[in-house]
Amino acid sequence: MINMAAVKLQKSVVSQAGKHTASVIFLHGSGDTGPGLRSWVLDVLGQNLAFENIRVIYPTAPLRPYTPMRGAPSHVWFDRHKISQHCPEHLESIDSMCDHLGDIVQDELRAGIPKHRMVIGGFSMGGAMALHLVCRHHQDIAGIFCLSSFLNKDSAVYQFFFVSPFSLSLPAVCRRNVSHTLPLLLLEPDCRER
Repeated sequence: MINMAAVKLQKSVVSQAGKHTASVIFLHGSGDTGPGLRSWVLDVLGQNLAFENIRVIYPTAPLRPYTPMRGAPSHVWFDRHKISQHCPEHLESIDSMCDHLGDIVQDELRAGIPKHRMVIGGFSMGGAMALHLVCRHHQDIAGIFCLSSFLNKDSAVYQFFFVSPFSLSLPAVCRRNVSHTLPLLLLEPDCRER
């Protein structure tokens, strides 16, 4: 069994061309790596996500046993009981990874980048991880994005949107009949049918 307390996440970084004034943390999907996601972005765009003043960080999830693969090791942000929206979240592994990803947020803060100049997002499982990280632990992050992601039906993230006063100030959220700007469109399971 992996000792998650000893895990130090590896990172692939596209450095800014000029003065570092903002950061994007982009999380990969299950089974991938930070360099793999960076390579995919390069293939799709024909170039890196590279900016004058923005550092783009692609962390790699640790290799850990993954229950949907019968315990085989995989680079995943958290474990799942199975790949289904209708089962409980594995909050212990999600919260543990939020702590480790929070270290990357702290690294950026130490580099002089305030949270209102950071965006966190991800692809597939990385998008779900980004939602947990931002909505439950770092509500003062500037923005969040999710690409081809899903949350479990009773996700702890949904509780944030209906309980937390911070949810009203987080930009880029669509919930029921309330919408703000659209860098993120979060649909609840019951409003997808509409």
